[in-house]
Amino acid sequence: MNNAVLDLIEKLEKQRSLTLDEYEYLIENRSEEAYEVLRKKAEAVRKKIYSNEVYIRGLIEISNICKNDCYYCGIRAGNRKCERYRLTDEQIFSCCEQGYKLGFRTFVMQGGEDAWFTDERLCKIIGRIKALYPDCAVTLSLGERSKESYKKLFEAGADRYLLRHETADKEHYQKLHPQNMSFENRLECLKNLKEIGYQVGCGFMVDSPYQTNRTIAKDLKFIEEFQPDMCGIGPFVPHKESVFANHPQGTVELTCHLLSIIRLIKPNILLPSTTALGTIDPDGREKGILSGANVVMPNLSPEETRDKYELYNNKLTTGAEAALQRNALMGKTEKIGYKIVTAKGDIKK
Repeated sequence: MNNAVLDLIEKLEKQRSLTLDEYEYLIENRSEEAYEVLRKKAEAVRKKIYSNEVYIRGLIEISNICKNDCYYCGIRAGNRKCERYRLTDEQIFSCCEQGYKLGFRTFVMQGGEDAWFTDERLCKIIGRIKALYPDCAVTLSLGERSKESYKKLFEAGADRYLLRHETADKEHYQKLHPQNMSFENRLECLKNLKEIGYQVGCGFMVDSPYQTNRTIAKDLKFIEEFQPDMCGIGPFVPHKESVFANHPQGTVELTCHLLSIIRLIKPNILLPSTTALGTIDPDGREKGILSGANVVMPNLSPEETRDKYELYNNKLTTGAEAALQRNALMGKTEKIGYKIVTAKGDIKK
């Protein structure tokens, strides 16, 4: 590892900020040695704030119906082979009931941009969940909506909103999405969510098509300046019916490298070790935790729909990914010196 890389890591640790060129240099000159220095610093920072606790969230995939045609996504509107479904209100409440008994205190409702889920319907669902489980957080990940819609959902009781920015480079964004989708609107949505008062999460895919070290540097600079409460990054994994079906998948190595950098940028951030990491590497989720992540999101969705919410090839739906196998997940986490905790898991100031 050259001295310039070490100097940048130490600068990032102290100042929580680098220039765009410095982020790019850090990525271009990554090595196993540099990663280990980053990892140890990230782990120390994370333990200082969150100890060895890992927050667990219950993921409920409420619909794989989506109006959008994002080129990388398995549930894109243009995928005619996708078997569509939509959970009923009672199915969603049943998932929450099961999850609460298992110790989950955050429910994450994720889905495609499905127009059936109007503000009125979502507000009723959110209100019922909050009434039944007042000690729990409700997180939404339902794509782009109007500011008025976000406000109604927040007032109904939603606590957090996850909306990956996908990329902080407009030209790159346009290569991943059809013309009717707007880079500016995506960023406006994130701004609106923050103004309303949500705990907000952004994020991007690692090694996505057309991604460069420069675009990753822009992502890191965006995270530094936006200061999200959460950030979800995971390796790009292709889907057989997407435009990028033949594009190589991302790597655990670069993903973990970036997890450590993000932890140093914002020490108290809620940082998931994603399902995608566990999909491409049996120990991927544990490697993410050791790199600074402190959130995992097992699946609470009905067993009969999990295979249908296939964003990418071979997405984990069973084993430690299934909420009923929570003990297996706890065991794997304990083996690396961390523990799954039953907590609402808000960001610590």
